[in-house]
Amino acid sequence: MIGRLRGILLTRQPPQLTLEVQGVGYDVEAPMSTFYELPPVGTEVVLHTHLVVRDDAHLLFGFATEAERAFFRSLLKVNGVGAKVALAILSGISVTVFARCVQDNDSASLTRLPGIGKKTAERLILEMRDRLSDWHVGPAAAGGLHGAPLTEKPDPISDAVRALIALGYKPQEASRMVLAIDAAGLGSEQLIRRALQSMAKA
Repeated sequence: MIGRLRGILLTRQPPQLTLEVQGVGYDVEAPMSTFYELPPVGTEVVLHTHLVVRDDAHLLFGFATEAERAFFRSLLKVNGVGAKVALAILSGISVTVFARCVQDNDSASLTRLPGIGKKTAERLILEMRDRLSDWHVGPAAAGGLHGAPLTEKPDPISDAVRALIALGYKPQEASRMVLAIDAAGLGSEQLIRRALQSMAKA
């Protein structure tokens, strides 16, 4: 089991990034909550990881904090919630807001997340209620050291749309979410954050 990686951030294209550790490049999927806290490309970073082994692939997921990883693992224990859905939940809603939805039986807010239907939302509320005390999420910190950044944001709008599609939104919906934002001067991760925030308020 790979539980932690420390290396140089080579690429960051939500929801995937590549981390070089002693000459080996690890492709890692991460929630947007982690991407918001990543240092610039070319900088050292520490990620807490979770390895999912399938018949056709080994998938590595990375998180800025141990608490994020614990929340992700709790979500995986819910019947019908796989790694992709768990990643979308972490990207689209904070742990604090999720906990409030669980406490208030607010399934309607959870169904706004991609991949979450009414039955899955109700199951999340039922099965996660007893685990609320297990999550203690403070400000996320990737623990990276400063270094020379290698900028690579040629088309923030397209990158944001692709990231939202990878998180489970339909292409037309992802385009609509991004195009509804004033993109002037914003990078792809800022666009993704605003798009997800707009969906949470819908």
